[in-house]
Amino acid sequence: MAEMHSQVSIIFKDKQAKIILSLKNPGQSWYISSLAKASNTTYVHTCNFIALCENIGITTSEKHGKIKVIKLTEKGSQIAEMIAGIYNAINGQGKAQQQVQEQK
Repeated sequence: MAEMHSQVSIIFKDKQAKIILSLKNPGQSWYISSLAKASNTTYVHTCNFIALCENIGITTSEKHGKIKVIKLTEKGSQIAEMIAGIYNAINGQGKAQQQVQEQK
């Protein structure tokens, strides 16, 4: 699996790609903390990345009390599909989704 990560990380920053791929799962309510856990990164790193994504229109967030629910925009969904496609091209079909599932 380390070899798989090194191949993809040539093109992507692995943790940021995992955050975007995690958000592809609409059946889950994604919070900063759950995204940090899914991508194996810190809360602060995830928060900063999501803020950047919101600024460029990839994600949107809704406040529910003290908690922010993060979702992909239409643009973000298209980008997530492209990232998944690149993962699949490098690693073989189904590996991108398998990686996301393994992180949960």
